[in-house]
Amino acid sequence: MAKDYSVSDIKIMEGLEAVRMRPGMYIGSTGIRGLHHMLWEIVDNAVDEAANGYANEVSITLHRDASVTVEDNGRGIPVGIHEKLGVSGVEVVFTQLHAGGKFDNDSYGYSGGLHGVGASVVNALSEWVHVQVCTEGRIYEQKFHSYRDSEGKMHSGKPVAPLTEIGRTRRQGSKISFLPDKEVFETLEMNYDIIVKRLRELAYLNRGVLFRILDERERGGQKQAEFKFDGGLSDFVRYLNEDKTALYDEPLHFKGSKEGIQVEIAFQHNDGYSESIFSYVNNIPTTEGGTHETGFKAALTKILNDYCRKNGILKDKDPSLSGEDFREGLTAVISLKMHSIQFEGQTKTRLGNTEARPAVEYVMNEMLVPLLEDLKNADTAGKIAEKAVKAAHVRETARKAKTMAREKSRLENAPLVGKLSSCTGRDALRNELFIVEGDSAGGSAKQGRDRRFQAILPLRGKPLNVEKKRLDQVLANDEFRSIITALGTGIGEGFNLANLKYNKIIILSDADQDGAHIRAILLTFFYRYMRELIMDGHVFIGQPPLYKIQRGKDAQYVYDDAALAKALKGSGKNGSYTLQRYKGLGEMNPEQLWETTMNPEHRSLIQVTIEDAADVEHIVTILMGDKVAPRKEYISEFADFNKLDTFESRVAVQPAQEG
Repeated sequence: MAKDYSVSDIKIMEGLEAVRMRPGMYIGSTGIRGLHHMLWEIVDNAVDEAANGYANEVSITLHRDASVTVEDNGRGIPVGIHEKLGVSGVEVVFTQLHAGGKFDNDSYGYSGGLHGVGASVVNALSEWVHVQVCTEGRIYEQKFHSYRDSEGKMHSGKPVAPLTEIGRTRRQGSKISFLPDKEVFETLEMNYDIIVKRLRELAYLNRGVLFRILDERERGGQKQAEFKFDGGLSDFVRYLNEDKTALYDEPLHFKGSKEGIQVEIAFQHNDGYSESIFSYVNNIPTTEGGTHETGFKAALTKILNDYCRKNGILKDKDPSLSGEDFREGLTAVISLKMHSIQFEGQTKTRLGNTEARPAVEYVMNEMLVPLLEDLKNADTAGKIAEKAVKAAHVRETARKAKTMAREKSRLENAPLVGKLSSCTGRDALRNELFIVEGDSAGGSAKQGRDRRFQAILPLRGKPLNVEKKRLDQVLANDEFRSIITALGTGIGEGFNLANLKYNKIIILSDADQDGAHIRAILLTFFYRYMRELIMDGHVFIGQPPLYKIQRGKDAQYVYDDAALAKALKGSGKNGSYTLQRYKGLGEMNPEQLWETTMNPEHRSLIQVTIEDAADVEHIVTILMGDKVAPRKEYISEFADFNKLDTFESRVAVQPAQEG
């Protein structure tokens, strides 16, 4: 019998209790991503000071106790007493949801955080928060903590004492330290490299602002980095293109405004074939694009077509070039500052403000047209036009020969795809596609899978490295034709995510160099030609076990060397086991492959995400491009050549026996 539902069952969550009860609603997750979200909430407040011209330094310190400090030299959080609440501005900001100075345009012209929940959420999900404000020659301090009372009830983010003046100073700004609560988060270990990448990005977007990070957690020495770019977006584009061959020396860089929307754009073409557009609104990455990108593409196409006709590159009878032609090999960064941001899309990273498009188009016409007409830029404009004409020629040749059309038709209409073993289920949200390496692995996977929702596509050879390859070259590759057909989405201009046949696309390759190379090639393909699959969370990497430990009739599978060492730690000299190393998926029988790698209840999958699109672009170019020197430099810095394969020695120390 159902329990009676009465008024006593209605819970009222007061203050910050709601945040503590549902942290995922405010920071996305309680894993590593949510932990970093805490940091970004505080950093964004400091960056807002810089973006509005009140600060030029932002620093982060990672402490050994897992706490973190963010400091800026801005105006400082208001310390006066709030008229309605009767407490200091600092206490209001850190204890009241939807409280802040960003709801109108008086205190902040532009802001990344508009909802007034950042500081209070950080306080709610931390063991303690220490706030120090330097303003008007005085230092103020207030501390907050979260605790359980004698009855076990949690009190989140409570002030230890009112805001107190503690001294005099010539400094200006806010200093916020906090320790994330171990009861909330799965880990308290912030990632230095992730933070560095974001700070570098922020430094490009905020010209002349110094960003620092100091990591005190390293035993034997501290790690630190600082970034300041006086060239702003121009420097950003140079960084993105530094391992590519640029068509012209200097990026085209301009800015302007329309009806309160500030628009800044920098771009430069390279000799590649893929376009790379990175857009931001108030320093927030809009990885799914939006109205500002639409405006940029439309204006760029019109302006460059007009230039080509005015300068005789296109005759009256010639058709206009497409936007795709002008964007071949383009690297561009678009940065907007505006009020009342509206986000759309699955991950809320697509700008929806309709007024953004005409603002971008207006600035493009006002600023780019004079740049192209300037005689100093004649060589640059000519190279852009020349590359677009060549791209159009290749596209038209392919069209006339019906090669592209025929291949796309084959992809869209083919009933069978290579050696695809499809699943019987018709629910795309449940279905999975495993892309496996070779017939041997394919055979085991086909026999071991659950054919109701798991499809298997074995690759018959190594796919083409698509970096710096045109679409027609990609479509000529048998392996990629099979993948595109299997997915059902189409490719290029005709790509449609709604037609995806499998919710999970799982790359399952051997744990060796060839397997790693194939995995890198496939990820490059998805990134360059089907990025929406990654952005929408459909691409995964399967993790087969590296070792099998057999003790009598009991088998244990481990997935890396660290897990192996832990598993063998208690064996001792008298322990009896057989150790098997899997060099390829084909060495596992179907039952083993299912139990360890394909069974949703036991398997381990890594979801492929793009945390920092600019950094991904840079790394893909280095590792998959045709310049050898940057690749050697990257490998020499990050690869561990001293790591010895100790498998044989481990077996020798502990002879393999059957229990």
